[in-house]
Amino acid sequence: MADNSQQIVQKLWNYCNVLRDDGVSYGDYVEQLTYLLFLKMADEQTKPPFKKPSIIPAGYDWHSLLKKDGDELERHYRHILETLAKEKGMLGVIFRKSQNKIQDPAKLRRLIDMIDGETWTGLDIDVKGEIYEGLLQKNAEDTKSGAGQYFTPRPLIKAIMEVIRPKPGEQICDPACGTGGFFLSAHDYISHNYQIDKKQKKFLRFITFKGKDIVDGVVRLCVMNLYLHGIGGDEVPIESGDSLISDPGDRFEIVMTNPPFGKKSSITIVNGEGKASRDSLTYEREDFWATTSNKQLNFLQHVKTLLKINGRCAIVVPDNVLFEGGAGETVRRKLLHECDVHTLLRLPTGVFYAQGVKANVLFFDRKPASEKPWTEKLWIYDLRTNMHFTLKENPLKLDDLQDFIKCYNPESRSDRKETERFKVFSFDELMQRDKVSLDIFWLKDQSLEDSENLPVPEVIAKDIAENLQAALEQFGSIYEDLGD
Repeated sequence: MADNSQQIVQKLWNYCNVLRDDGVSYGDYVEQLTYLLFLKMADEQTKPPFKKPSIIPAGYDWHSLLKKDGDELERHYRHILETLAKEKGMLGVIFRKSQNKIQDPAKLRRLIDMIDGETWTGLDIDVKGEIYEGLLQKNAEDTKSGAGQYFTPRPLIKAIMEVIRPKPGEQICDPACGTGGFFLSAHDYISHNYQIDKKQKKFLRFITFKGKDIVDGVVRLCVMNLYLHGIGGDEVPIESGDSLISDPGDRFEIVMTNPPFGKKSSITIVNGEGKASRDSLTYEREDFWATTSNKQLNFLQHVKTLLKINGRCAIVVPDNVLFEGGAGETVRRKLLHECDVHTLLRLPTGVFYAQGVKANVLFFDRKPASEKPWTEKLWIYDLRTNMHFTLKENPLKLDDLQDFIKCYNPESRSDRKETERFKVFSFDELMQRDKVSLDIFWLKDQSLEDSENLPVPEVIAKDIAENLQAALEQFGSIYEDLGD
């Protein structure tokens, strides 16, 4: 990162800490920064050398903020947010349901002055992008806010890119796009690995990506993140809404996604007496193999629908998708039959911001209808047994995934070799397993085998805490089921 951007990040962070005393969270701060940055950059576009007409209605632009102070500033800023939320295109998406969270006008004034002191459009696109990604990362690390669930670890995304290998001219979808990590990484991969001409550059910027997320605030952060990295234009590639409601009709060469880890889909219904009850949300869709309120199984089925024939997918799924009976078994049987489910990466704990998550990445290709099952062999890479990562002291790095990339052998998947961590299972072997469970382990857990070499107490305590957390999640969802 350039020194310049390091300084800007530092400046923005230091100010965030001032605001936290007023109860403004990282998430709220990044959101306010997004509004103000967007207004400032739109203003810069109207000046030489760009001289573009302003996309912001007169009287609601950056200049109108600079002239005001005190309560008048706070009122005017609120008015700007309300007005721009009603606009179409990118403006409407950035400002949708926006609110001012910085109630102290003096602090708002200081933030405006700080942003006004920089020429953002003049900054290199990588620098702008890195500043914003840095803000999002910090926001995700603030685990109390729960923002981490929208932030997939970047080294994991990079490793997925190395094996999926997106190409120019392919369309890429993420139906649970969070802050856009998969899109940025794919954009980066295509830009650096291919000599792309003008037409392909245009396709990459405006047509390649399509995303959706159910949380308005997250869509806002994603759109801004893409915008700062030079992706998209007035037509926004990201929309807000529930991906699972229906088949959107679009089909893609690639789907890469890390759907939310909540166990259940539910909506809260308040009756006449004001008593709230949670209603399980099941999606009745003709393109689904099974009707269930398990959100991950629904996402898995949805992703299969989104793929073109021979389209390829990488989806992060929690362990319950691999072993759950009932609808889970139905979905696994159908998936193994109708798609080529070729690779499963079992992830270690301690790599996601959501606590206690045991997750995997499932790789499969959609295939045309056939009597004969498409999956012949499933290769499983175990990056979990005897691996210990933590978000702060020992975070997952791209280096930790290099062996997986090598074993995956993206140049020639038919030439794979078994190793200690990489094993192959035939379709028949999988079918004979109870409930067609893909929850398969073969490595010995050293901490169980060898009491002399037990891990340090912190690691043991962390493992216990994560297992308890995962168990609580399961109990919570059973309790919800019983209450429904």
